Amino acid sequence: MEPDMLILVGLGNPGPQYAANRHNFGAMAVEAIARRWGFSRERKRYSSLCQEGQIPVPGDGSRPAICLRPQTFYNETGRAVAEVMRFYKLKPSDVVVFYDEIDLAPGRFRMKTGGGAAGNNGVRSTTAHIGADFRRARLGTGHPGAKELVMNHVLSDFHKSELTWAIPLLDAVAEAAPYLAANDDERYQAEVLRLAPAAKLDPKAARD
Repeated sequence: MEPDMLILVGLGNPGPQYAANRHNFGAMAVEAIARRWGFSRERKRYSSLCQEGQIPVPGDGSRPAICLRPQTFYNETGRAVAEVMRFYKLKPSDVVVFYDEIDLAPGRFRMKTGGGAAGNNGVRSTTAHIGADFRRARLGTGHPGAKELVMNHVLSDFHKSELTWAIPLLDAVAEAAPYLAANDDERYQAEVLRLAPAAKLDPKAARD
């Protein structure tokens, strides 16, 4: 039986002015996966920019996948996700949403399924459209230290010094993707952290 399509959604805002923002870390992640596994050229479908390809499954062939970067703006992500899910007649467990997580220390990575939005409007929008039981790939960017600083923090570009952990994390997320395709999220998380180890710091630790 042919495996279900895997939908890899990268949260972010459309347009070159946002491309290097911390809030576009999820979009960067799915771009890295598409590059690593030789996905198709980018095209516009499902209110998104998408690339299609195959990700090998350890010991079991490969799985078809779409890397999706919604062009609906971050807070309306759910509309694009619901559109592609309807087209392929998929269930929430076939969807992995990659996004920046201020409540994880810089460079940390965590997988989870279900749960609340924890203030993330892209996750809240996705939940509103497809329910809460999708898989979440959380990419730590750290917290600016005060609530009133969060918006400027997430909508600012990564500092040059942050690229020393951000780029290795993106490479690791892409390299370990076969475990994601196998629905082994625990192994995927462990492999990403092995490839791109990061200290378990307080997300609100002093920043540059």
